[in-house]
Amino acid sequence: MSEPSTRPRRPLNPLIEAAFADVPVCASVVGAARVKDFAAAPTAVGVLASIPVGELPKVVRVLVHLKKTVFVNIDACPGLAQDRGAIDFLTEIGAQGVVSTRAALIDRAGALDMLTMQKVFVTDRSNLNRSLEGVGRSNPDLVEVMPAPIIPWMPEEARCVLSPFVAAGFVTDVAGVAHSLAMGAVAAATSDPGLWSLTRDRLRAGK
Repeated sequence: MSEPSTRPRRPLNPLIEAAFADVPVCASVVGAARVKDFAAAPTAVGVLASIPVGELPKVVRVLVHLKKTVFVNIDACPGLAQDRGAIDFLTEIGAQGVVSTRAALIDRAGALDMLTMQKVFVTDRSNLNRSLEGVGRSNPDLVEVMPAPIIPWMPEEARCVLSPFVAAGFVTDVAGVAHSLAMGAVAAATSDPGLWSLTRDRLRAGK
């Protein structure tokens, strides 16, 4: 990795900024059984995973009608191919965003004016450098950095290159959300419905 600190920080998409304005938590909606919880939760942003492709059109339609910002994890929904056709399918059913580890899918989704979130797993320094290079090429709207506890150990310049980012993995309580935000995340992602109502006001009040 060469001179990461000289790379400009990517601006936060205004739609995403507005969606996280009140509740800085992204709902990780794993499985169809959690869709109702997300539909009723104050959080406006969710990532759908482990939902069969045949159920996605109805689920996405209902959530979009409820003014939710819906990302689909294209790598983790049974029956959904990881190719250009799948991106086209997601645009047709009304999904606003795509999550993937694959830069080519991020590029395709971005070309269709979808919101994009590139997932990166940071396990060691060499892996971090590859992630920084990949994000620099694909230029997603958001990066999902996993696992969240690794973020404090990442150099500040690396966090800058990955920004704006969502902290994910092992975010299990209010303190975890607060710490993620303190480390520079625009939001924390969690599968715990109990955190999907966590507002900025509650965080400021220490509740």
